[in-house]
Amino acid sequence: MSSAKQQYEEQGFVIVPGLIPPGDVKELEDACDRVIKKTRTGEWPHRRTVGKQFPPFDNDNPDSWGVQHVMHPDLGEPAFAKWYTSDALVNTTAELLECSEEQLQMELFNLLINPESHDFALRWHRDDVKEDATEEEERKALGIWTHGVQWNTAMYKDSCLYVVPKSHKNSRTDEQRVHSMTQAPPKDPMDMPGAIQVTLQPGETVFYNSNILHCAAYDSKQRRATLHACVGDIRGGNTRARNVLQHGLKWMKEDKFREALGANQRGSAMLKSLIDMQEGVQGEVGYSQSN
Repeated sequence: MSSAKQQYEEQGFVIVPGLIPPGDVKELEDACDRVIKKTRTGEWPHRRTVGKQFPPFDNDNPDSWGVQHVMHPDLGEPAFAKWYTSDALVNTTAELLECSEEQLQMELFNLLINPESHDFALRWHRDDVKEDATEEEERKALGIWTHGVQWNTAMYKDSCLYVVPKSHKNSRTDEQRVHSMTQAPPKDPMDMPGAIQVTLQPGETVFYNSNILHCAAYDSKQRRATLHACVGDIRGGNTRARNVLQHGLKWMKEDKFREALGANQRGSAMLKSLIDMQEGVQGEVGYSQSN
């Protein structure tokens, strides 16, 4: 077992530096700048709005803390799909999930940005376990949440993420449950028992199990452009369907997106796995959390 895999298994997260090829850094930074500008000016409507922590998002607030669907063909930014399917990222993801490249499933790819006018925070949560889950429900959910990995790649220094190491394997303690049984963001994330702050330097990527206890605090004065995505493993079947499909991915089934991937055979294969999962889901998937 590699040291990265060992830490990921034991702690629920691992930071890996230098995955972006030096020649691609400027390409990704420029693509981020363009989509951020389109989002802030209203040209791109798919955004995470201040005041809404989880989907469905709305347009009630003009300030944004995230850009949704950065691989969407209407944005015309091929750098994102190129990075999502890059050798370094795919190989690391497959290693952490202990699967082959052919078992990887394309999922979400978004961009986390700093709000311009408001500081903003997310409450403590697990991505696909509700805060009022019983200990038994929580333990069951954690037991199946092994067929995917989430990652953040920082374009600039980023200290927004807070996690509780090892909580991807353990249900909450009574004290941790108190801190997470609320709709309100924490006044101080470090009040959560066992919490640490995760700081990424430019170009570093943190891979984490998204059912680890985590939250985030956004400083409107600190520039942020952090690539934020998840990749699945088809061995999980439909276990990740709600977490992924709640964000609205029907556009990924359209010919326009497949055409945008073009000769990217790896991306096309990963996309097929996602579509297979979508087509195996009956009815509405609902939402993992409530705002």
